Amino acid sequence: MLSLSLSRLPMMEDHTGGEGPTILFVHGFPELWYSWRHQMLSLSSLDYGTVTRNLHGYGDTDAPPSATIAYTIFHIVGDLVAPLDALYFDLVFLVSYDWGVVIT
Repeated sequence: MLSLSLSRLPMMEDHTGGEGPTILFVHGFPELWYSWRHQMLSLSSLDYGTVTRNLHGYGDTDAPPSATIAYTIFHIVGDLVAPLDALYFDLVFLVSYDWGVVIT
């Protein structure tokens, strides 16, 4: 498991499964990235790469100073896309529920 932090939002990546497609998991309210741990482990064993992270204000993340400015859908989506760009993923499948569905 690799932990990468961009803009003070931790991200968890698990590529122990191999070279298969990458899946991004987006949690709902009031969950954390940890909610996906069983799915990540299971899919990694089937050769999928898995990625997830906490959204702003969840878990140990820093909350933005101004909620009206930093919690726009563009900022939230940017928080998900930035690590994918940093890790050079060309194609990512999305899995989400609750609030995560609205974001994805």
